[in-house]
Amino acid sequence: MTAENLAGPNKVVLGDYASHAAAQRSVDILADRDFPVEHVTIVGCGLRLEERVLGRWTVGKALAAGASSGAWVGLLIGLVFWIVSPWHAGAVISAIILGAIFGAVFAGVAHGLRRQAFASTSAVVADRYDVLVDAEFAAEARRLLAAIPATERPH
Repeated sequence: MTAENLAGPNKVVLGDYASHAAAQRSVDILADRDFPVEHVTIVGCGLRLEERVLGRWTVGKALAAGASSGAWVGLLIGLVFWIVSPWHAGAVISAIILGAIFGAVFAGVAHGLRRQAFASTSAVVADRYDVLVDAEFAAEARRLLAAIPATERPH
């Protein structure tokens, strides 16, 4: 299926780019020249899932991350209680400690159930990005992009 089919029957390709940033740059150029960019679409083609491995994920790292996020939640809850009740600042400290303990416990359990020895992040990336425009605006968009000096054109 082509990018034109995905975006609609009345779209034409202005150009294809190796990166999303380059495709966005071409739309920025059109916007800077008062082109009605609401008629432009950027379509990623050749999509794939890319998982970047960040490092080893040990029980210690899981417990530390869980305790840290739990402490932040405890701080938030403690501050809310401190603001709306006559309790002393000790309530905030207690909430932080309890949050860290519960966060570490839940993170430890989650790590045990996950059984994965590494941390990673996933993203959907495209092989190329097509910039499409409504057919009735194509000539004007091409004219504006062609007027850009070669050194300033997105690649």
